[in-house]
Amino acid sequence: MRNLWRSLGCSGFLKTYYRTITSNSQIPFTWISLAQSLHKTLAFYLYNQRNRFSTMPEIDKNKIDPELYSPPSQVRGMTKLDRTAFKKIVTIPVLNVRKEMVNKLVRSLKKALLQRPGIKRVIDDPKDEGNKLVMLDPYKIVSDDSFEESERLLLKQLNVNPQISSYSLELTYENFKTEEILRAVLPEGQDVTSGFSRIGHIAHLNLRDHQLPFKQLIGQVIIDKNQGITSVVNKINTIDNIYRNFQMEVLSGEENMITKVRENNYIYEFDFSKVYWNPRLSTEHNRITELLRPGDVLFDVFAGVGPFAIPVAKKDCTVFANDLNPESHKWLLHNCKLNKVDQKVKIFNLDGKDFLQGPVREELMKLVKQTSKERKPHVHIVMNLPAMAIEFLGIFRCLLDGQIKNSELLPTVHCYSFSKADDPVKDVQQRAEALLGASLKGCSSVHLVRNVAPNKEMACITFQVPASVLYENWPMNEEEQFLKAENLEGPPFKRLRTSKTLFEES
Repeated sequence: MRNLWRSLGCSGFLKTYYRTITSNSQIPFTWISLAQSLHKTLAFYLYNQRNRFSTMPEIDKNKIDPELYSPPSQVRGMTKLDRTAFKKIVTIPVLNVRKEMVNKLVRSLKKALLQRPGIKRVIDDPKDEGNKLVMLDPYKIVSDDSFEESERLLLKQLNVNPQISSYSLELTYENFKTEEILRAVLPEGQDVTSGFSRIGHIAHLNLRDHQLPFKQLIGQVIIDKNQGITSVVNKINTIDNIYRNFQMEVLSGEENMITKVRENNYIYEFDFSKVYWNPRLSTEHNRITELLRPGDVLFDVFAGVGPFAIPVAKKDCTVFANDLNPESHKWLLHNCKLNKVDQKVKIFNLDGKDFLQGPVREELMKLVKQTSKERKPHVHIVMNLPAMAIEFLGIFRCLLDGQIKNSELLPTVHCYSFSKADDPVKDVQQRAEALLGASLKGCSSVHLVRNVAPNKEMACITFQVPASVLYENWPMNEEEQFLKAENLEGPPFKRLRTSKTLFEES
């Protein structure tokens, strides 16, 4: 519009030119027609701009629409995305500012400025080429009295009139946020899904039943509003198989599930449809990694694609990593090479029980036989399979029986579990003690990792395996003797589930 204004010149000049040319009978008819056309064009342009921008002493605070930034009501129930249906005109406050003062004003007036996606907060003034209109937040600025003292002082210093004017702003699909769009489309009063887990280029949703009729629209909106997201998937069942993956459907975008993620400065590549990956565990991966020191040994029983094994190996630790899922095993090998730790990690494709009774036992026996002069490393065993890992603790009973008894080399276990108990810390410790047949009082800690679902916590119990558990006939204290007797006199303990047992994980 600015170019049009310049091409027409000032309105006064054009009006004078129009009157002169139409009153002169010597002027060719073609010129007269052109002058009439230009005059009508300018009149139409000025009419439009005056409708969009008008000087008003203030905006009535009581008349501000609480749904100002809500898309038009007619989009309610839309199941196929129509971006053109989201156009809406809203009235917002603006300040008239000289061009040379705009940058200084905008830098210092950030709190009061309009904050909308895709909206330029500074536009040309249709009435004066030397001025700009600065858009303000209608919920914060309703009159010149709405400015804070420091802001009024700034306006005075810059010689800016604090009187606000109103401006008619057209909002389109690009100017609404994800949650605003979905809240306007989905049934009124229903939960809106705007959050998701991001795994590289993939957005992972867990839609509820009432959201399913809108799933394609939801997927497309998430792609539109999140740079780098090119595929949106929805989990359609729980993790209920031996490999900890789940069935999913692509809601929108490409079907390529091979992705790349960066976590704690390490890169992981994998097929998200065939392995387990949870971006919400990044902090927990780092927490455990920080517990190990160079030269320590880590046994990762359910290693996945390597979020524990790789960072620990980078600390010059010896790592033994295992996963039953052939796809996880394949990507674990790949990621170790990718992060240049393949020479420091020994990788296995075994059931968790077989890994503990095989490679773990063998390596522990080697360490036990080391001479007393040799530095014995600290041994850590991570068991991150919260749906059932705690049931594997019984394998530690007499695991090193028949070997030289050594109380100096007792591995530290980090075992994950879900708990629905009112006191998850107490619940996890009691279950661990029952399986070990030994007391962990005073020598264990339980860390609450995250809330998985209402009344369901994911926890990690950390403890040093008691020597009385690892070795037969090791002297036990009174509490351990009581626990052992209780287990012997009680009902038969249920058969240990292995990794090949189906389980459910939220």
